[in-house]
Amino acid sequence: MLTVSMNVNGQSVSGEIEERTLLVQFLREHLKLTGTHVGCDTSQCGACVIHVDGVSVKSCTMLAIQAEGCEVITIEGLASNQGLHPMQQAFKDNHGLQCGFCTPGMVMSGVDIVNRNGSDLDEATVRKELEGNICRCTGYHNIVKAIQAGAKNMGAQ
Repeated sequence: MLTVSMNVNGQSVSGEIEERTLLVQFLREHLKLTGTHVGCDTSQCGACVIHVDGVSVKSCTMLAIQAEGCEVITIEGLASNQGLHPMQQAFKDNHGLQCGFCTPGMVMSGVDIVNRNGSDLDEATVRKELEGNICRCTGYHNIVKAIQAGAKNMGAQ
């Protein structure tokens, strides 16, 4: 067993893990942060996207021990006491979800897209950037609208 320590959503955490424990397992099973979903086990769907040291990561492809000492943000860490994060609010306002299973990964990817590309995003850019995220319910139209709206709201902050 190994001990892993990191900062998750602004709180220092640690836990005893097996060497092979994936970061998504550590978040869900050890920390009970179940907003990060496991959808495919092959890193294809993007339901497990989180931010590690400010970079978008599919947490099913990273060992928990690789996050030792890192700053980790999950979907639970986006909202504040003032309310939803602008990207979360945009998904709500633009009906960017149906069943909600892919939504945490889509929101986290959306925030990363804005952080890397700025707040003025065209549809083609958003669609290209979302290639690693799968939604089985929608045609992506409202997800793209939500990310564009969220981007504008993030830029206004």
